[in-house]
Amino acid sequence: MTLDVGCGIRKFPGSLGIDLNTATAADVICDLDQFPYPFADRTFAHLRAIHVIEHLTDVIRTMEEFHRLVKPGGTIRIETPHYTDYSSFCDPTHKHHLNSFSFRYFGANDGGFGYYTQAKFREISVRITLLRFWKWLGFEYLVNASRAFRKFWEFYLCYIIRGKAMEFEFEPVGPPVPVRRSAAAPKAP
Repeated sequence: MTLDVGCGIRKFPGSLGIDLNTATAADVICDLDQFPYPFADRTFAHLRAIHVIEHLTDVIRTMEEFHRLVKPGGTIRIETPHYTDYSSFCDPTHKHHLNSFSFRYFGANDGGFGYYTQAKFREISVRITLLRFWKWLGFEYLVNASRAFRKFWEFYLCYIIRGKAMEFEFEPVGPPVPVRRSAAAPKAP
């Protein structure tokens, strides 16, 4: 079974949808910023979060929750705007502006910052879409053909040859990371 996180009004066919908004096609209504979601560990073979993660408060805790919910050998598909696309900043509900290396903390090398989380993922694929003009000139092919060229593009070219969207596919690695509960908010005087 597939869990469609933040399914909106276009829930993925055959999936179980969760969303905060009651006006959506969600099967389960819950606050996606509150953990854990109302499912047991390793319930789903696949998880989709299409244009959702940029709206959530804590990317690391959200990824830990995705890690907890997906079975070994399962897949997690995330789509989000590239931070250089105008859509990343024109929506006031976007809390995060990401690039194609934003999830490196969850990889085997953990970007050198292994203390952020114990949740690990194997990167299956990363695909960048560029604005139509740059795609037509062949830059989208180059960005997607080589990780080294993608890194060069992110460092030096992305403000000129702007990204549009990013598609990631991951597989959870290792046992589920225990849910970290939110700290209680201080009481007002």
